[in-house]
Amino acid sequence: MLAVLWRVKRARWHSSGMLTRCTLIQEVPKYELSLSCPVSMYWRRSGGVRNVSISSAMNAKVKGNQKKKELSEKNLTRHFVDHRSVKLVAGSGGKGACSFHSEPRKEWGGPDGGNGGDGGSIIIKADRYVKSLAQLVPVYKGEDGQSGGRKNCYGRNGSTTYISVPLGTVVKEHGKSIADMAEHGQEYLAVFGGAGGKGNRFFLTNENRAPMTATPGVGGQERVLQLELRTMAHAGLVGFPNSGKSSLLRAISNARPAVAAYPFTTLNPHVGIVKYRDHEQVAVADIPGIIRGAHLNRGLGFSFLRHIERCRFLLFVLDMSTPEPWTQFQHLCYELDKYEPGLSQRPQAIVANKMDLPEAREKLGALRIHFTQRVIPVSALTGQNTEELILHLRELYDGYLQGKDSGDGKPTRW
Repeated sequence: MLAVLWRVKRARWHSSGMLTRCTLIQEVPKYELSLSCPVSMYWRRSGGVRNVSISSAMNAKVKGNQKKKELSEKNLTRHFVDHRSVKLVAGSGGKGACSFHSEPRKEWGGPDGGNGGDGGSIIIKADRYVKSLAQLVPVYKGEDGQSGGRKNCYGRNGSTTYISVPLGTVVKEHGKSIADMAEHGQEYLAVFGGAGGKGNRFFLTNENRAPMTATPGVGGQERVLQLELRTMAHAGLVGFPNSGKSSLLRAISNARPAVAAYPFTTLNPHVGIVKYRDHEQVAVADIPGIIRGAHLNRGLGFSFLRHIERCRFLLFVLDMSTPEPWTQFQHLCYELDKYEPGLSQRPQAIVANKMDLPEAREKLGALRIHFTQRVIPVSALTGQNTEELILHLRELYDGYLQGKDSGDGKPTRW
């Protein structure tokens, strides 16, 4: 009996010791519980019989700073879209209700069916904070109106759906322009929502005291519209394939188009934003390279020239590694004028690219003799003299805002 009591006392002492050890651990200051002195040390100091394994940053897998992969040309083209065809379907109206009021001591209360709600319309709205049509989806469906209910309860109207588009978007239907979204907040009601149906309360007359008629809602309007950006960018880089347009856009803006040492690396236009200290922004577009005969729709000629048509001023990028770079300007102007007369006469500047090559410096003097326009020698690879190009770009932009050389239409701020 005494032996049994002795064993029980020892067990109690062990339990009290465990409580003491737990109290010691709780009294350890938080700033001492660091990686250099883990909790297991205090556990051993307090007389613990085993170590404690805790999760810490040392046991976790260390994630290094992984460098972001360069986007492919296919993914980069999704960042800017200047042409979209969308199908718009407005909401249908709710159906009217057919019911009769009945309650104690009023069995013949008459018809009390309410009308259905109208379907939601779809409105195209210009927003200066939207820069591309990439966020648009192929089909838009408006919200349907709710059906009417008993006790003359009308159905709720469907909410209006808004489609935000950039400034300068032209809305076309069957090739004909029907709206020009040129100002911020401008709205165009594209499709109307269907009217709600009528409940049997609507058909109550002195001759017909118990109408059983209720009409369904009208379907919403449907249209297929084409949306195009009239002003894709303020400036457009025009040049033959492999002339260094994508590298130049990388050097002067925040855009990151694909760059490679072969022609037609860029298959779709990319837009970069050049920011100035006064918070003004100038949009520059990298137009895919033009080939000879583009005005005859060779290759994708019409698609390329359509982008250039919506630029307010042009930057002709010439490859100084060719034997006679000044002939490139003549061929480019020929293709532009054949597509649209006077297109090459817009405010412009000539950019002599690849000046880091030794043979390019010898041809610069001959290039200046052939032109009366301003020639800006730059090197997109090394960033040489890109400041002069950015300053001249701002001069062209300021003249465009003043409306002197902006052509038809109001100036568009990016």
